[in-house]
Amino acid sequence: MDTLAAPEDVRSATGVAAGGLTRHLADAARASRFEDLPGPVVRVAKHCMLDWLGVALAGAREPAARLLRDELVEPGSSGPCTLLDGSTGGAREAALVNGTAGHALDFDDVVWVMTGHPTAPLLPAVLAVGELVDASGRDLLTAFVAGFETESRIGAAVAPGHYDAGFHATATLGTLGAAAGCARLLDLDEDQWQHAFGIAATSAAGLKSMFGSMCKPMHAGNAASQGVLAARLAARGFTAATDAIERPQGFGPTHTATFHPEAGQTPFGDPWYVREVLFKFHAACFLTHSAIEGLLRLKEAEGLAADDVDAVLLRVEPGHLAVCNIPEPRSGLEAKFSLRFTAAMAVLTGRTDEAAFTDDVVRDPRFTTLRDRVTVVPEPGRPAHETDVQVRTRDGRTLRTRVDMQQWAADDEIDAQERRLVAKFRSLVGTGDAAERLLEAVLRVDELSSVRELTRLVADVARAANGAEGGPA
Repeated sequence: MDTLAAPEDVRSATGVAAGGLTRHLADAARASRFEDLPGPVVRVAKHCMLDWLGVALAGAREPAARLLRDELVEPGSSGPCTLLDGSTGGAREAALVNGTAGHALDFDDVVWVMTGHPTAPLLPAVLAVGELVDASGRDLLTAFVAGFETESRIGAAVAPGHYDAGFHATATLGTLGAAAGCARLLDLDEDQWQHAFGIAATSAAGLKSMFGSMCKPMHAGNAASQGVLAARLAARGFTAATDAIERPQGFGPTHTATFHPEAGQTPFGDPWYVREVLFKFHAACFLTHSAIEGLLRLKEAEGLAADDVDAVLLRVEPGHLAVCNIPEPRSGLEAKFSLRFTAAMAVLTGRTDEAAFTDDVVRDPRFTTLRDRVTVVPEPGRPAHETDVQVRTRDGRTLRTRVDMQQWAADDEIDAQERRLVAKFRSLVGTGDAAERLLEAVLRVDELSSVRELTRLVADVARAANGAEGGPA
């Protein structure tokens, strides 16, 4: 018989009672206030927004985003929420299409505790709901941080078994984070918050086996859309289990063999996980970045050229083989998930920006020849964010370096991070008047009285790009 009665006690992988995680997260996110956010947290949250908008505006021209838009948005229709091509639609449709666009290039930010991309499912959801309720820029930032901290803490509670089992955390945890951000904007009451989490928990889905296909970016869009739906249904009185994350047969017990609810029950601010975000400056799966960086460093330090290379050996954490080890990619998209091919790109041209990942490049014999000299070796116990890079040269030398990519910006490095992200934004969106106005608005979003000021600028950039036949605005 279906029931929402209180469940019997469930234990975590460490034997600790699992009660209270859903309530803890609901209470913490609901209590979030802009005035309580430290300055560095606010600045990094703005960086997440700037980075995602640049990546998403460029990604809106990708087939995955265009196909979804064509399916979901009727020609000539309109709605209250802005799509990244400049059209408008409903909140769920905007979240789905924009969320897909923001992950289509696989160039968006990551955070290790979540084992995924935190902004891609979250920001399109809160932007859509923010437009609906005419939220202020401060409201938007507060909701974004609340969602980020929520999905990160659930990530801590289900790691590492969730990702290891084959779930795409961006999709699953992102649904819960998006629901939290939207619930904060809708000002749900205590019970509605827990129902929103229950609706989101039973709606969350996404498989790592989809990596390298259009379904991977759609995971982020679907998470954003389901998060919008969960919060809005809860606001209408729709019910769900109020302890859906930790109850027997709930999200945690069914989605990981290593459920540690106590890891997710830390107060917001202890730590601020948004401060641990890592931005991508190579347009490929983040797990390829340490190898790319290692080879670029050897090129610079040793004057290494492609003709010098006899063999490349990459020692990686074994889980990489199931994520980014397509041995002979057949498309630019698949190349983003190939340790061998991205290594060849790093050595041959040093270019790993979005424009470098074309379908033509994967057939170029200069790249495929070098790709075939790269060997990937799994090494148990090696951290996921670290790669040992070894190059054997034709003249008999062995060059070696180890790169750890788990290095987020310290407080005194935030200015430098912002400069790199501004340059990345301009490389993706251009330096036209509309793009520069949007850039400025994002960096002072806490001064905006309405989110609609921001989305109007987004639409201006999209229309400028469309007028240039898809070129930079």
